This record gives sequence, structure tokens and C-alpha cells, in this order.
Amino acid sequence: MLPTRWLRRLAPMLVGLIFLVTACSSAPDKYDQVQKDTTGFGKPAAVSKEAQKGGTFNQFFPKSEGDFDVVPSQEKKGFAAYKLNKDGATLATLSINDTISLPAAVTKYSSATDKIAGYPSVNQGTTTTGLLVNGRYQVKVLSKDTSFSQADRVDWLQKFDLQGLAELEVTANKSSDTKQAPKLNAPPALNPVLQPAA
Repeated sequence: MLPTRWLRRLAPMLVGLIFLVTACSSAPDKYDQVQKDTTGFGKPAAVSKEAQKGGTFNQFFPKSEGDFDVVPSQEKKGFAAYKLNKDGATLATLSINDTISLPAAVTKYSSATDKIAGYPSVNQGTTTTGLLVNGRYQVKVLSKDTSFSQADRVDWLQKFDLQGLAELEVTANKSSDTKQAPKLNAPPALNPVLQPAA
């Protein structure tokens, strides 16, 4: 008699638990499809393994001066960004990114006619000015306030340690002498066809 009494009390709880578990597991998450689309086997990585660490770029950013505060904003592999603030308002975003992960970013500099500190420079729309160091590192200033003009962007681009950033590329090349990257345009090696002995 005792087991039957327990079953009567336990049965509704078990049924409720089953409904709860199935309801939670069957509800689709709105990010599931995005996750599937962006993390498939064999898909290329978003950031190249050869990209510099974002922290490596910190030393090349301008320092705070006068009324301007240069504040760290974002850092990840191949990228670092700082905010340029004045009186508590953000005037611009300063950034350095390693274009090894996005070679298409380099193409816009191939036809550049302007130079800043000897490096090819382009305007991207009406709010961004960028330059390319050693064909690899893109340095940009993005206006966040209408009062921050193109002349201001050029001025702040020249405050970066561009020479130090250029030497970073040289250092990276010297340290990789023992490990050479494969040539991209080289045809694949063919296996020799063995002829039967006569």
C-alpha cells in the first residue's frame, strides 16, 4: 500500500519535470542558426594565425596630451582601438589592425595618391582617414564628432609611432627566417607517374 501512495504523489511531479525538460530543450535559440553558419568545419578562420596580438599595438598609439585623453577601447588578435576624448566626449576612434587577416583592406591603398608621413593614405567616406604601414598595418582615425575634421584626423595619424610600427614588421620577418611561409602562387607539386618497366 505504501508504494502506491508514493507513486500517486510522485507521478505528477515526474510528469511536470518531463514537460519542463522537453520545453526547455525544444525551444530554439535565436542565435543557433548564426552559430551554425559561422562555425563550420573547414571554414577559414576569421583571424589569421600569423596576425599580431592586439596588445603589441598599444605601444604605437599616441599618448594623452593637453585636454585630450587617449583611452583604451578594444583589443583582440590583429586589432587594437583607443578613444580620443576631450571634456568627457569622444571625438574620434584611433585604431591599428593587421591586414594579414583581411588582405582586401590593402587594395584600397594601391592607388592612393596622398601620403601621410611617407605612407599611402586614403579617406574612407567623410569620417575616416587611414594609412598603410609596410603594406600590412592599417592605422585609422574615425571621427565620432562633426567638429573633428579631416585635418584633425591627419594630425592625429602623425602622432602614432609609425616608425616603430614599421620596425615591428621588420622584426617579425627576421624572427621567421627559420620558418618560411609557402608561396601562394606556386603550383601544387605533382606526383611523378611511374612507367612500367620494359
